[in-house]
Amino acid sequence: MVTFLSGGTGTPKLLAGAADVFPPESSTVVANTGDDIELGGFLVCPDLDTVLFLGGDCLDTETWWGIADDTAKTHDELRRLANAAGLDTGPRYLPDDSQTSGRRLARWRRFSGVDEFMHIGDRDRAIHLTRTGLLDEGHSLTEVTEMLSKALSVPWTVLPMSDDPVTTLIHTPTDVMHFQEFWVAENGEPAIDAVEFRGADDAGLTQPVREALTKPVVIGPSNPVTSIGPMVAIDSFRARLGDTPVVAVSPFIEETAFSGPAPKLMEAAGYEPSTAGVADAYPFVDAFVLDENDGTKLEQPVVRTDTSMETEADATRVARAIVEALDRVDGCYQ
Repeated sequence: MVTFLSGGTGTPKLLAGAADVFPPESSTVVANTGDDIELGGFLVCPDLDTVLFLGGDCLDTETWWGIADDTAKTHDELRRLANAAGLDTGPRYLPDDSQTSGRRLARWRRFSGVDEFMHIGDRDRAIHLTRTGLLDEGHSLTEVTEMLSKALSVPWTVLPMSDDPVTTLIHTPTDVMHFQEFWVAENGEPAIDAVEFRGADDAGLTQPVREALTKPVVIGPSNPVTSIGPMVAIDSFRARLGDTPVVAVSPFIEETAFSGPAPKLMEAAGYEPSTAGVADAYPFVDAFVLDENDGTKLEQPVVRTDTSMETEADATRVARAIVEALDRVDGCYQ
């Protein structure tokens, strides 16, 4: 039995080929919710949805976002209307007083649906509308995720990291923006002064997450700052990682990142953008899986393999290296 921490595409790529190594029926995936956004009144949970769609065998694995072969007629019409009306395009935050009113889970992340700066497919939208409707009926995000998992026949147990709002905000020299504005609308280009996980000080863990964190934990090659950072910013979450075996796959080969804005974000968070910096960011990790071309010397046990994951066979190879690393931590995984 094992628990994966998932954000972005790193851990989902690992999960895509891990079934022969980590049986899905005894595996739990705890997903980052710091990237979540309320857009036009419905809640989008990007990292949760990537895992749900992967498990439901409908994920677009070209983009690792959204549903494969989905249409986007509603999205296209929203963009057309905004342009035809001469409205300002791009992310449109709701007023400040709206950010903390209404549905608590959506605070600090509310955007107007005008122009819909994030691409939302039609089937994808049905997921978000169903989620939001169930939340408004009084269900928790954990309960709603279980319902959606059942609807999509997802083989793992999938859990949001918390039922409380934790929002990843990027502080630039001129502004504070939600991570989705930084990454989607601005292509990750603005300079970063700091990264804030607003709400983390007040967020708690659900009982299912507490139980999941008693198992050996695997962190895929995800961004340590914005994929895993929101989870470990919660004191009780971070504390539990110190009490259970944890293995992490580095998203770097020495000082070269596999993809995404990790180097820029690592520097902003005060870490060297490298495998050594990842180890500094993860003081709770007991062993690492590094690429065979990564010569970084760490205090923790290290297993090396080819950590590129372009195919399911690649992911299976990395999963086997993770088992070896777990076994080096007091033979904890059998």
